[in-house]
Amino acid sequence: MGSHSYMKVWIVCLIALIGATHAELELGFYSKSCPNAEKIISDYVNEHIHKVPSLAAPLLRVHFHDCFVRGCDGSVLVASTKNNQAEKEAPPNLTLRGFDFIEDLKSVLEAECPGVVSCADIVALTARDSISAIGGPYWNVPTGRRDGLISTGALTLQFLPAPFHNLTTLIARFRQVGLDIKDLVVLSGAHTIGIGHCSTIATRLYNFTGNGDADPTLDPNYVQNLKTTKCKSIADQTTLVEMDPGSRNSFDLGYYKQVLKRRGLFQSDSALLDSVATRDIINHELTSTDTFFRDFALSMEKMGRIGVLTGTQGEIRKICSRIN
Repeated sequence: MGSHSYMKVWIVCLIALIGATHAELELGFYSKSCPNAEKIISDYVNEHIHKVPSLAAPLLRVHFHDCFVRGCDGSVLVASTKNNQAEKEAPPNLTLRGFDFIEDLKSVLEAECPGVVSCADIVALTARDSISAIGGPYWNVPTGRRDGLISTGALTLQFLPAPFHNLTTLIARFRQVGLDIKDLVVLSGAHTIGIGHCSTIATRLYNFTGNGDADPTLDPNYVQNLKTTKCKSIADQTTLVEMDPGSRNSFDLGYYKQVLKRRGLFQSDSALLDSVATRDIINHELTSTDTFFRDFALSMEKMGRIGVLTGTQGEIRKICSRIN
C-alpha cells in the first residue's frame, strides 16, 4: 500500500476518533442501544414521586450540584475513598438526598441494558421527570452524557452557589459555568419546592451582625414567625423550614412572591432584590405560570449541557457511586 493510501486511512481514523471524542448530546440517544431507557426512568420516577412528592426537590438539587462542579458528569454521586474526599462528602453537599434513588434506578437500567446508560444521564432525566410528575415544567433532555472519572470535594467550595452568597458572588458563580443573570433568577425559582435547615439561617435570625440582631433585609414579622414556630433557638440544627410556606410540593410562582415580600429564606434569595435587573426578571416571571415554566425549561436545558463528557470521554459507570 502506497504512502497516499496510508495517509487516507490515517485521516479517516483521525476523523472517526475526533467524532467519537467530541460527539454532541442528542435527543433519543439511547433509541437503538437501550430503546426503553427513558420510559423505564419515567415510569420509575412517576411511581415513586406520586407516593413521595417531596422527593422531587432533592432529585432536582442533585442535578444542580452535579452540573456546577466539573459539569454534568455524575461526579456528585461518587463515594469518597481512603485517599480522596469526593464531592458527595464535601460540606455543601452533606444535605443532598436521593443518591439511593439514583442507584436503585441505575440497577434497573443495568438489568435492561448493561453498561449503556450513564449515571449522568440518569440524574438529568430523573430531575426533569420528577418536576414534571408534580405538575411542574417539562423540558427536553438530550442524552449521551458520559460519567466523569474524577470527583474532588474541594471544588464544591469554588463552584457551588451558597445560601449566604451576595448577588455579586452569585452572578460570578453562574457566569463561570456559562449561565447568565436570567438563569440565576429563573433557576432560583426552583426554591418554590425547596426546604432549608434552621442551621443555615440561624445567624440571619439571631446574630446577623454579632450583636444579637436579625438580618434587616428580612421582613421582621417573618423573622418573628420563624423564631416562634420553627427555629426556636440559634442552636437548632435539625428543624426544616419550607422556602415557599404551604406550597412545598407545588411548583408555582410562590417563591417569587415570598422574595418580593422580603421573605426569602436564604441570603441568596434576598439578594435577588439587590439590583434592578434581577427584580425586573422576578416581575417578568410573575406575569404568568406559563412564562415561568417556559423560562425554567430553557434554563434547565442550558444547565444540562454544562461541561458534558461525550463520545469516548469518561466512562459508563456500572455503579453510580464508584468509578469503574
